[in-house]
Amino acid sequence: MSKLAQATSKYTIYARFEADGTVEKPDVIGAVFGQTEGLLGPDMELRELQKTGRIGRIDVEMKNRNGKTSGIITIPSSLDSSETALIAACIETIERVGPCLAKINVEKIEDVRISKRKYVIERAKELLSRMFQEDVLDAQQISEQIKEAVRGKEISEFKGLPAGPDIENYDEIIIVEGRADVINLLKNGIKNVIAIEGTSIPKAIIDLSKEKITTAFLDGDRGGDLILKELMSVCELDFVIRAPKGKEVEDLQKKEIYKLLRNKMPADQMKTDVKNEERKQERQIYTRVKIEGDKLEAFKTVLEDLIGTRAACFLDDNLGILGRVPVKEMFSAMRGLNANTLVFDGDIDQKLVNHCLHNGIKYIVGMKVGRIRTPEGVNILTIHDLK
Repeated sequence: MSKLAQATSKYTIYARFEADGTVEKPDVIGAVFGQTEGLLGPDMELRELQKTGRIGRIDVEMKNRNGKTSGIITIPSSLDSSETALIAACIETIERVGPCLAKINVEKIEDVRISKRKYVIERAKELLSRMFQEDVLDAQQISEQIKEAVRGKEISEFKGLPAGPDIENYDEIIIVEGRADVINLLKNGIKNVIAIEGTSIPKAIIDLSKEKITTAFLDGDRGGDLILKELMSVCELDFVIRAPKGKEVEDLQKKEIYKLLRNKMPADQMKTDVKNEERKQERQIYTRVKIEGDKLEAFKTVLEDLIGTRAACFLDDNLGILGRVPVKEMFSAMRGLNANTLVFDGDIDQKLVNHCLHNGIKYIVGMKVGRIRTPEGVNILTIHDLK
C-alpha cells in the first residue's frame, strides 16, 4: 500500500474528538475508516484514497482523563479543496469510537501550501536581514586582515623565548608574559616584543633589560602583579604598562594596545606606588572598641580565668559559654559552634581575624594584638582594653 508523505500533501484536516470512555488509538483510526465507508461512493473511500496516495497517514494524538478520552485526528490530503472538505464532513458523522459514544468536530482545514509560503517568506526575510548585517569588507580592510595574518606568523625565538623577528636589533623592547601576548602584538604591528614564558625571569630577559629601553606590558590580574614584582627586582625596567583590570594582553584590541602604549608609566613611579601600597597594607589598622556593662565584665572574667592555660572559650550572643578548647584546636572548633565571641589566652594575629570573620565571630578578646587589618564586622579587644 502506497502512503502519502505529509510533505507532499496540499491540505491537512484537523478534527477534535471526545469519547465517553477510555479508548485506544486503533479504536479511533478504525472508526474513521469503518464509519465513513460507503458514504461518498467507491471513488472516495478512505482506504482506496490511501492506496492511491491521495490521503496520507492518519495520525491521532490523544489523552485519557477522568475516564474519558479526547484528542486530535490529523488527516493529510492531496485531493482538491472540495473533495477534502467532503472527507472532513464525513469524519463528523462518526458517532462511536470503540465501545464508547463519541463526538467529532472538524476544527480547521489547513492549506499546507499557505503555511509553507509563510515559512518561505519569513525565512527569506531572515536570510536577507542576516546578509545585510554581515560586514562588507572594503579593500583597506581586506589588506589589513592580510597584514595581520602575515604578522601573526612572524613570531620567532630569542634564546628559546617567543619573540618578534630580530628582537636583538631594536633599541627598545616590550616584555610580555606569554606566547599568545607576543602573537597579539605582532598582529597589531608591534614587533619588538619578547615573552617571559613563566613566573621566573630568564637570564636573556635580564640581559636585554640592561642593554635596551625596556617596557613591561603585563596582564591586569594577580599573576601580572607577581610578575611585575619579580621583574622590578631583577631587571632594569624603564616603563610599565598594565592591561585593564581582569583583562589579558592577548585579548586586547588594536585601539586598546596603542592607547596603553601612549600612557605607559615610568618604572620608578610604579616602584614608588608599589612600595606605598605595601606600607599601607603593613600599617596597623587597629582601633580600640569601647564596651561597657555586663559584656565588659563577662569578657574580663572569662579572660582572667584563661590566663596561663593556653585555652580558648567561645561565647554565644547571651554571653553564655559554648565550649572551651586548647588554643591549637580553636580554628577547627569555631566552624561548628555559631559563636558570637572568642576569648583566648594568646596574641591576636591576621590569620585569626580572617578565620573569625569567615565564621561569623564578632568579638575577639586576647592578650595582645599584632599588626593587623581589622575588617568591618570584627571587634578586637586585649586585656588592656578590659581594664
